[in-house]
Amino acid sequence: MASVKMFAVAGSAVLLSLTAAGAADLPLAPPPMPVVQDFSGWYLRGDIGFSNQKVKEIYNVLESAPGTSVTTPHASFDAAPFFGIGIGYQYNNWLRFDVTGEYRAGATFHGLQVVSFNGAVTGTDEYSATKSEWLAMANMYVDLGTWWCVTPFVGAGIGASYNRISNFVDVNTPNQGVAYAADTGKWNFAWALHAGLAYKVTPGFTVELAYRYLDLGDAVSGDLVTYTGVNALVNPEQFNNITSHDIKLGVRWMLNAPEPVYAPPLMRKG
Repeated sequence: MASVKMFAVAGSAVLLSLTAAGAADLPLAPPPMPVVQDFSGWYLRGDIGFSNQKVKEIYNVLESAPGTSVTTPHASFDAAPFFGIGIGYQYNNWLRFDVTGEYRAGATFHGLQVVSFNGAVTGTDEYSATKSEWLAMANMYVDLGTWWCVTPFVGAGIGASYNRISNFVDVNTPNQGVAYAADTGKWNFAWALHAGLAYKVTPGFTVELAYRYLDLGDAVSGDLVTYTGVNALVNPEQFNNITSHDIKLGVRWMLNAPEPVYAPPLMRKG
């Protein structure tokens, strides 16, 4: 009977040692992997950038006088910075909306017009001024898929721009004349087209590099007054069809960033 017990104990010890050895030979289970989840929610955004602005036409009512013709060899703005903030909503993984407010700092304007009367050149107008804007926009974006955390996107927006002309001066060098205008601003309808790349640093933080085509509408100076203070007409300088090619760097913070979800390791037999 003792021999039977000894045999049973020895068999159990051998079985346990074989089981332990087999378990040691099995590969370790891989750690659980995070799974990308669809999500939606509110986000805050901030943007900085530089503008590259153009004006299609500058015009003054004095140019319509009989026999007067005007050519514009040059009219341009220097680059200027802008800063914006906004709030938006990520509807799903491909559609989002936001509203933004933006201050566009003063861009220096340089212009030159040549004035002729009955075919003979009578003088020039050499302009300088500063233009700035307050811009409010409502935007919609379509995300086009994500590869290695990078998401290309396109979008469009509509809104309003308060365009302000300040420090306007008109110098007529041949005739030794100088005129100036009071600072003035006006609201305009504005619209924009967007394209860019977004990089998701974390599930709740994204960085954007984007291009924007922006139509700001028109702007107008105050009435032009000569250096003697004479102003016989309502004659502001008009800036018609102002557009801008903007480069922007932006960031987005999700207010309810999704928690990472981990998938259990895949177990295999055999």
